[in-house]
Order: sequence, then structure tokens, then C-alpha cells
Amino acid sequence: MAIQSILAEKTVSVTELRKKPCDYFMDEPVAVLSNNKTAGYMISAQVYEQMIALIESQSKISRFRPTQERLSQIAKENAQVLLAASDETLGDFTE
Repeated sequence: MAIQSILAEKTVSVTELRKKPCDYFMDEPVAVLSNNKTAGYMISAQVYEQMIALIESQSKISRFRPTQERLSQIAKENAQVLLAASDETLGDFTE
């Protein structure tokens, strides 16, 4: 039998989470359980932003935000994909 750590004081099942997901965005982590195993954690936007700021302050290069060069590359690649897309692929998309 494998033992799994739950790194939160509060837990919620996936079934309960689906009913009212906004109730579980808290200022502390909430473990989301699926079949009694941790599937993930939910936290508030404020806590997530604080975590990212802390991680980025410890690193010279941000792994969470693309550089200007990477953003340009992503834009070019996406433009090529959109230009090559057919009406069938785009479906009901309109501007």
C-alpha cells in the first residue's frame, strides 16, 4: 500500500469541487482528491501570484513568463497556423 502526503489542511473531492469551484479558491491550499488520491491543489489568485513572485525573485531567469523573443516566436508560429487553417478547422469562429 502506497502512502501519499497531502500538503494541505483542507481537502475536497473532485465531485464536490465541480458543484461550486469558486468556494475552494482560498488563501491556503486545498487538496483536490480523486479516488482518495491527491489530483492537485487549489489556491487563490493572490497566493499563486505571491508564489510566482517568490520563485522569480530566487531565479535570474523567469520560467513562468516568456521573454520578448519567445513571445515573438509564439506569435509567428500561431500566425502561420491560423493562415494555414481551413474553414472546417476554424469551425464557427468569427471576429
